[in-house]
Amino acid sequence: MTGAEQDLFDYVVVGGGTAGAVIASRLSEDPAVSVGLLEWGPSDREEPRALQIRRWFEMLEGEYDLDYRSVPQPHANSHIRQSRARILGGCSTHNTMIALRPPAADFADWVERGAAGWDAETLFPYYDRLLTHIVPVAREHRNPYLADVVEAAATTLGVPVQDRWNDRAYADGAGFLEIGYYPETGVRSSSSVDYLHPVMDGRPNLTMLLESRVLRILFTPDRHAYGVDVRRPDGSTHTVRARREVVLCAGAIDTPRLLLLSGVGPAEELRALGIPVVLDSPGVGRNLSDHPEGLVVWEATEPIPATGATDWDISVMARVDPDAAVPQILTHVPLMTYAVHAERLGYEIPKHTVSMTPNVARPRSRGTVRLASADPDAPPLIDYRYFTDPDGHDERLLVEGVRLARRIAAAAPMSRWVAREVFPGPDVVTHEEISALARAASHTVYHVSCTARMGADADREAVLDPALRVRGAGGLRVADASAFPSLTTVNPVVAVLMLAERAVDLLRAGE
Repeated sequence: MTGAEQDLFDYVVVGGGTAGAVIASRLSEDPAVSVGLLEWGPSDREEPRALQIRRWFEMLEGEYDLDYRSVPQPHANSHIRQSRARILGGCSTHNTMIALRPPAADFADWVERGAAGWDAETLFPYYDRLLTHIVPVAREHRNPYLADVVEAAATTLGVPVQDRWNDRAYADGAGFLEIGYYPETGVRSSSSVDYLHPVMDGRPNLTMLLESRVLRILFTPDRHAYGVDVRRPDGSTHTVRARREVVLCAGAIDTPRLLLLSGVGPAEELRALGIPVVLDSPGVGRNLSDHPEGLVVWEATEPIPATGATDWDISVMARVDPDAAVPQILTHVPLMTYAVHAERLGYEIPKHTVSMTPNVARPRSRGTVRLASADPDAPPLIDYRYFTDPDGHDERLLVEGVRLARRIAAAAPMSRWVAREVFPGPDVVTHEEISALARAASHTVYHVSCTARMGADADREAVLDPALRVRGAGGLRVADASAFPSLTTVNPVVAVLMLAERAVDLLRAGE
C-alpha cells in the first residue's frame, strides 16, 4: 500500500479496547472489507502484566493507565482515581474479567428506555457467540477462606450457592464467579487475546495503528463523519479516512470526550469553550452511571491463604426489597483489602485483614463527563454525582450492603477468620453513622457507562438511535459502554462484548 492508502479504510474503529477489538476482528473477517483500528496505547502481546490475570492490580495507576480523577463529590468520596486502560484490549486487559451475563431484566429496562431491539431474546444469542473463554474459577484456584464466605452468606441470607451463574435464570446467590481466563496458564481472556492475537499478523485487510491517539472526528458540511485526526508517537498529526463509517469504541469517558472535542454535544457548553458546534446533542457526557462501592474491613485472625484466580473470585448478590426484579446489592469479596480511603479518614488498617465491598447494583444517581477546555490534553471533568438521586435509593442500599456484610462476617464458617471490625467500626450502627462513613470511603468499581446512550427519537438526551448511530450525523456510531441506556446489574464487561458483537451485525447490514 502507499502511504495514502494506509490511511483510507472502509471502517475506522477508534479504540482497540473491549469493544473495539471485537468489532475490528469481526469486520475484517470479510477479506473484501478494510478495517483500520486506532489504539492510543501499545500492544499487550509482550506485556506479562497484561496477560496474566493475577497481575491485574499491577496495571492500575501505572504507565498504561490514563488514571483520571473525579471532581469533588459533595455526597461521597472526592478522592477517586478513575482507571482507564491505554493499551490493546482496553479495560479487558487490566480488569478482573468477572464475566457475568446480565439478567434479562436489564435488557428489558433498555427496551423500556427506548432501545428497541435490545431485549434479552435478541441479545442472549450474542453471549453464545463470544470468543471469550468464560469458565468458573478452577477448583485448584478456589481459596478456602472464600469458600467459607460463600457458605456463611448462603446460610445467613438464605440464598443458593451458585456454581454456574450464567447457566440459569438470574437469581440471588453466593458463589465462585465465572471469569474470562485460561486456568491452565493464567492468561486472561481479554478481547485482544481472543479476538486480535490470533489474526493480527495474518489479515492484510486489518491494519492496527498503535500508539495513535485520535484527537477529533472530521465532518463534512452536512455532518457526515469521514475520518479522524490522529496524533502519532512522534507528535505529528495526520488524517485517517473512512469510506463507510467511523465507529467510536473509546469507552464511557473518552468516547463522550472525543465527541465534545469534535463539536458534538450540548451547544452552549461547546460555545463556552470556544469549540465550533457541529451538532447540538444535549446528552453527550450526561447520564453517567456507575456502581458505587462501599467498604467493610475486619482484622483477620490469621493470614489469608494466597491461592486464587484474580483475588476477586466470589460474589454475593441479594435483594433488599422483595419485589425487586434483580439483586440490588452486589457484594464482592477480595483477598486483598483496598483500604486507602479508610486510611485517609484516619483508620489504622492491620497487617492481616478481610473485607467486603458492597455495590449498589442498580444505581439511580447520574453524573457527567465534561471538558475542562478545548485542549485535547486537558483531563476530562468526571463528576459521578454519587448518592444524589432524589429519593435516597442509592444511599439506602449502600447502608443495607454494609449491614448485609456484617451479618455474613458474624456467621460460621466466615466468623472464624474475623477478629474485630476495623472499618466503619462496631460502634457505627445507626443509618446516619453508617451512611456518612460509607459514602466518605465510597469508590468507583470502574463500571462507568451510559454517557452517550441509546434511546427513542423523542428523547433529547438519547445520543444514539437503537442502531448505535449518532443522531443528526452520518457515518458515525458508538459501540461501547457509553451506549448503554442503563447500567447492568452486574459487572458490564460481558454486556460490552455482546453489544460489540451485535454492532458488527448492524454495521454489516448497514442498519
